[in-house]
Amino acid sequence: MIPIRDDNQPQSVPIVTRTIIGLNVLAFLYQFLLGPAVVPFIQRWGLIPERLSSAMLGAAALPDAALTLLSSMFLHGSWLHLLGNMWYLWIFGDNVEDELGSLRFLGFYLAAGVVSALMHVLFNPGSPIPTVGASG
Repeated sequence: MIPIRDDNQPQSVPIVTRTIIGLNVLAFLYQFLLGPAVVPFIQRWGLIPERLSSAMLGAAALPDAALTLLSSMFLHGSWLHLLGNMWYLWIFGDNVEDELGSLRFLGFYLAAGVVSALMHVLFNPGSPIPTVGASG
């Protein structure tokens, strides 16, 4: 079931929700403009469970691998992937931001993305496949 809209109108302007959507769209446009160079870009900024697992065990640079916990949230594999993620954020993000407040919503959004990425790494520690998206 794909939601078309919700009936809850926010009491304030959802600035963080709109900013996150804008950043995701800009990141995807940048990816799109890279053409074939998008592959090494995704390899660098996407979350690769194997790389993060190795870094957590001391076999690779942890700061670089840990940064992908955040950067991967703003990358997407296709227009449809971006559209689906941003559609749900547009429908539901404004209500959650309205309830939590902008700063707490930003923290919640980022924390949810990091926790979902860490869960993916926990269940797929040896995967060499980059993970991207804001679905978490």
